[in-house]
Amino acid sequence: MSHSHHHGCSSGCHHNHHTASEAPKSGGWKRIAGAGFLVLILAAAASLVQVRSGESLIITRFGNPVRVLLNPGLAWRLPAPFEMSTAVDLRLRTTSSGLQDVGTRDGLRIIVQSFAVWQVDNTPEHVQRFMRAVQNQPDEAARQIRAYLGSALETTASGFTLSQLVNTDSKQVQLNQFESHLQAQISQPLLESYGIRLVQVGTERLTLPAVTLNATVDRMRAERETIATERTAEGKRAAAEIRSAAERDARIVEAQAQVQAADIEAQSQAQAAEIYGKAYASSPQLYSLLRQLDALSGVVNSSTRLVLRTDAAPFRLLVEGPKLDKTHE
Repeated sequence: MSHSHHHGCSSGCHHNHHTASEAPKSGGWKRIAGAGFLVLILAAAASLVQVRSGESLIITRFGNPVRVLLNPGLAWRLPAPFEMSTAVDLRLRTTSSGLQDVGTRDGLRIIVQSFAVWQVDNTPEHVQRFMRAVQNQPDEAARQIRAYLGSALETTASGFTLSQLVNTDSKQVQLNQFESHLQAQISQPLLESYGIRLVQVGTERLTLPAVTLNATVDRMRAERETIATERTAEGKRAAAEIRSAAERDARIVEAQAQVQAADIEAQSQAQAAEIYGKAYASSPQLYSLLRQLDALSGVVNSSTRLVLRTDAAPFRLLVEGPKLDKTHE
């Protein structure tokens, strides 16, 4: 009994010892594999970077730029601290020059304010240049652009007269050419020095100081007075021509009317003489009566007061009445 018991115990004890030692080994490998897998996931996550739309990423290795990522999406890099990524904004920005007092070609002063629309040029070379020049600081870039604009405004304005920038005649204003010259002066230097691409340069404001304003008003007044004088002279010449033509036409019409009146008067006198002749031939006393009545109507009117003998012709008719020849009654 004791022997068999000892044998069974030793056999059983040996079996239990073997099972207990295998379990920790199996669990340890699983933990190591799980930890390794987790480390791989973390390493992969740390190596994965995202390039967003409207920006680029500069990958630096121990502080030195090694490549630039421009296309939006996911990309790989070595995990920190071996490689680091820095985002550079590529979106459009606007910077104003502020009010600048500059001189024109004809020696007058103007106050002008321009603006620049710019962005970091979307190429690896220029993105790195922007990073080196201004340490990826847009405010510092804007300060440099303002300095360039201020200098360019002075030199550009000296190539234009005041009347080419401020004028009531829009055909003489060359503001577009002014802005083109301004942009051409600073585009290349900004790109080469800072990696900045200048999209547009425009004029926000253009005003005149008091002295320039007075000179401009005097010039405009002189121009208007010259134009007014020319218009007045043209009007006077046209009026004189019209009056001369009207007077000539009036004289012609008047002469024609006088000729027609003389013809009519001659015809009426001839007709009257003919009528009088017929009247005298038919009745001398009636003719005499009519002629006396014509004479009486020519002498007497509504405001005439006469004291005459009534037995004298032609007033005798008023007392005696007409004497007709009885042979003609």
